[in-house]
Amino acid sequence: MALSGTGRVLAWQWCARETTAAWKALLEQIPAPAVLVSDGGSGLPSALRQCWPETVHQRCLFHLQLNTTRHLTRNPRTTAGRALHRLVMDLSGVRDEQTAIDWQLQLEQWWQAFGHLTSERTLLRNGRFGYTHDRLRKAWLLVRLVVRKDLIFTHITYGNPRTTSALEGLNAQIRDLLRRHRGMTEEHRRRAVEWFLTLHELPLEQALDLARPIDQPPVAPEPDDQISRTLYDTGLDPAEGLWLRTGWAGRG
Repeated sequence: MALSGTGRVLAWQWCARETTAAWKALLEQIPAPAVLVSDGGSGLPSALRQCWPETVHQRCLFHLQLNTTRHLTRNPRTTAGRALHRLVMDLSGVRDEQTAIDWQLQLEQWWQAFGHLTSERTLLRNGRFGYTHDRLRKAWLLVRLVVRKDLIFTHITYGNPRTTSALEGLNAQIRDLLRRHRGMTEEHRRRAVEWFLTLHELPLEQALDLARPIDQPPVAPEPDDQISRTLYDTGLDPAEGLWLRTGWAGRG
């Protein structure tokens, strides 16, 4: 499902799994926006490169925190895990460039102190080597990926939402609708969801009318090094000594 910046439905696509093909089918219904906020679903990065290569991507911070907590738990047992979990939770307080820089410096400090733990290996019972701190490693790789791809601080530059809360709100209403009508057939349930989405839809024409361009920095005009005489033009050249004149011109 795709929503506008005001939380109205722009398009939706039925799919069994979040694949690149399913995402492309959704994205191709809509003109490319300046900024996209997503929960980082599988298949989306590839679809974005193919359909909206110029669109800037913002990873939903709530889902990033949720996925990191899934690896580390809410109360990590190790010092490294607690420090990384606290850093990810602190993303909620990053609101400007300075706090973003401070956060990245703290992440670098974490790596200098605990980075070696993400590559340590242990001999497992099956006779193979595995990562000693596998959960910590998975959480770190997740955070490192979004940082390297500049997916977490887009909202500071463009002023876009930081989370997909509006989308999750609609999903909650859809789940409630299906729960209340759980006796319907699958086809009937689909029609009910489509009717719900239609009631919350913003026609694409209206969305384009409401869209505003991203402010671009002004381009300074190039100075003219020399003044040259204009040839075959409708303008006036002071070098000619001819200007607009009114009144008597010596006619007899």
